Amino acid sequence: MMKMSLKTWIVCLQFCFTLVSTLQAADKFVSFIREEGTLELVTSQQRSFSILCADEEHKGVLTAVHNLQEDFYNVADIRPALVTDTKREGNTDGQNVRILIGSFDESPFIKHLVKSKKLDARELKGKNEKFIITTVKDPIEGFPGEVLLIAGSDKRGTIYGIYELSRQIGVSPWYWWADVPAERHEELYIKKGVYTDGEPAVKYRGIFINDEWPCMGSWTTERYGGFNSKMYVHVYELLLRLKANFLWPAMWSAAFYADDPMNSPLADEMGIIIGTSHHEPMARNHQEYARNRKVYGAWNYQTNKDGIGRFFREGIERMRGKEEVVTIAMRGDGDAPMGADTDTRLLENIVKEQRSIIAEVTGKPASKTPQLWALYSEVLEYYDQGMQIPDDVMILLCDDNWGDVRRLPAPGAKRHPGGYGMYYHVDLHGAPRAYQWLNMTQIQHMWEQLYLTYAYGVDKMWILNVGDLKPNEFPTDFFLKMAWNPDAFNAGNLMDYTRKFCSQQFGNEYADEAARILNLYCKYCARVTAEMLDHETYNLQSGEFKAVADEFLALEAHAVRQFALLPENRRDAYKELVLFPVQAMANLYEMYYATAMNRQLVAENDVRANAWADRVEYCFRRDAELCTDYNNNIADGKWKHMMDQTHIGYTSWDEPKGGNIMPKVPRVDISRNGSIAMGGYEYEENSGVVVMEAERFATSVQEPGTQWTVIPDLGRTLSGLSLMPYTKPVSGASLTYQIRLKSDLSGVRVRLILDSTLPFIKGGHSYAIRLDDGEEQIVNYNSDLTWANCYSKMYPAGAARVIESKVTFPDVTLEAGVHTLTIRPLSPAIVLHKIIVDCGGDMPGRLNLTESPRTRTLCKRCYLFYQK
Repeated sequence: MMKMSLKTWIVCLQFCFTLVSTLQAADKFVSFIREEGTLELVTSQQRSFSILCADEEHKGVLTAVHNLQEDFYNVADIRPALVTDTKREGNTDGQNVRILIGSFDESPFIKHLVKSKKLDARELKGKNEKFIITTVKDPIEGFPGEVLLIAGSDKRGTIYGIYELSRQIGVSPWYWWADVPAERHEELYIKKGVYTDGEPAVKYRGIFINDEWPCMGSWTTERYGGFNSKMYVHVYELLLRLKANFLWPAMWSAAFYADDPMNSPLADEMGIIIGTSHHEPMARNHQEYARNRKVYGAWNYQTNKDGIGRFFREGIERMRGKEEVVTIAMRGDGDAPMGADTDTRLLENIVKEQRSIIAEVTGKPASKTPQLWALYSEVLEYYDQGMQIPDDVMILLCDDNWGDVRRLPAPGAKRHPGGYGMYYHVDLHGAPRAYQWLNMTQIQHMWEQLYLTYAYGVDKMWILNVGDLKPNEFPTDFFLKMAWNPDAFNAGNLMDYTRKFCSQQFGNEYADEAARILNLYCKYCARVTAEMLDHETYNLQSGEFKAVADEFLALEAHAVRQFALLPENRRDAYKELVLFPVQAMANLYEMYYATAMNRQLVAENDVRANAWADRVEYCFRRDAELCTDYNNNIADGKWKHMMDQTHIGYTSWDEPKGGNIMPKVPRVDISRNGSIAMGGYEYEENSGVVVMEAERFATSVQEPGTQWTVIPDLGRTLSGLSLMPYTKPVSGASLTYQIRLKSDLSGVRVRLILDSTLPFIKGGHSYAIRLDDGEEQIVNYNSDLTWANCYSKMYPAGAARVIESKVTFPDVTLEAGVHTLTIRPLSPAIVLHKIIVDCGGDMPGRLNLTESPRTRTLCKRCYLFYQK
């Protein structure tokens, strides 16, 4: 073994210690109770302190420091003083410095700490967006004692460290955008150690505000006067608090650069890198061209090269000196395809000319300016056909607008030097149908596709189309966290993330239930978007539609229950992130289920169709009421217009013009129907059983003066059916049920579910039953429900409110196909609820199984003729 000197061992141990200590993720370094060895920031005795940050620091860092001061005020009712000049005469604040903040590339304080070996330069030098949070004793002359150090490798690294402290003392990154109140704490302590989140796995991480009308556009126009710096300052801050660094700004009717000259400089100052969307090349917004078509000429590079070239050049001249990523290439006017005559050579020539402009304007090779080529929509086809992309240009791959990745680098193939990015969606205004109203994304699906994306080497840029941003807070948060460190997530810890998200917004006490509700909401919504949902989406006959509607209604009940338990100051955030989406979707499901029931019952000339029509109308009104409440009452109307998006009545990919359209709900003429039962049904065996509701017979027979009558909602499921009036003879009356068997059946067993009628006539009540034209059986089903058997039979029947009567046909064999089951009442006041034919799949259940699929075999006119 090679021998080492004592000095070498010490150096190695120091290196190992540094390596181990800095591997701690910035997870938990703030404590709210006094612990041995912690640094005091705020105590019951220590109610003020100062933050030291140099004047020479990046302006964006100083902005974050000012926000940190406000965060401390919101958490602990103190606003730390800011010290920027250690040499200022009469400086007394310096004696109470508890936090020192600085960037490795700018701060003289950080340079001093490195020089004095109180900070290891290797932790920050050459790193990208990394921060170190630790404690340092006597950092600078004149500033005695121990301080909390937040040091960044660069501007954003320092900013991320500042906001990590904000997060840990109790300020959510969503405090402004989701109205999350700061957690209140009387005491704040810092644990010893070296904390960092390392460097980001993906270089450019950001969002695209898109499809922003009518919601976000109307909101910011009314509140701020447009998409200007007064609004964007909140977007920039949110992104930085989420450790993001990139933005494609809104572009439907806004021109980011032209509408407010402060938009771009403020982003650059704060630390946000600006780009332009996949169809807005050369740092120009589409609206800048759309408003000046006469100035620049047709958007056609083949016929108007000079005009388009001038438009491109102006964009690069304007962005010069700022940290931006230039989108290159070209799509058609307004994000349309270029045209049938477009070929790869034309696009390659356009890019060549664009890169010449970039080089000329910047005075540097084009490769020195970050660029991307978005392979969106049909452009991917050009790439597959061999279109050449310059080596230094990032290839921005895309999903299919629904979160499914379209193309990834081939495994084992030579890596494109410029790297790869991914443009991903949780919002779409396009085919096959837009989805813009609410979050419809399940993070489990997003994780699986982004895990795939990262595994295949796509790590230069991840950008998320977030629509209006609200109400896509949850998937946006997850996307940006995963972009920082994809390896932190796996299939087994996604619920852990959801719980942490809910704990951050609603408090630890409420996190488990909120996470369960939020996770189920996303699962249910991922089945079909709100805009694609209608009365035909789910199977009504099998019970599927009722089941999914009931799931949402149950989820709403749970959300409402938790909302009632929340502290008042948490309710706005909960309403925005959980309650409103759950209520809105539960109501939408109920409306379409009611529509489906209405349409079916109208086809059957059933008067109950009218009650379902009323329900549709109610739910449609409630949808408007819920959206109005969101717009006007949450946070005192802060989010007015954010729920203006049309979402009911789609017939094409685009939303219906003029607002939501209620589904059509025809009605049945009550005067012609009343409670008279209408037949003409055929039931089909399903899962080894035929389950029939009594009122849905194939044919009925009754004597003049009597009528088979439906008693709506009687019993455990649909209704009761009885021959009325009860004072008339029952002779000659019968009900026939038609069933279709899938296979031969021997030894038939039938269960009849009847109302709990007691034997008020001597000898009790009986009925006759037969299969096809076979031998009829006579069954008495209640003669033993007497006082003599009150405890064993009469009382239990009364408590159950139903009587189950079992009939066996041991010697009967039915072949696959259509058969009939006929029942004749032999006593008055027999009320039938349900009939179950066991084909081998019967099983016990309080509701006696779900009704089997059925079809209407006779139209009303044919049925009435048949009855005559």
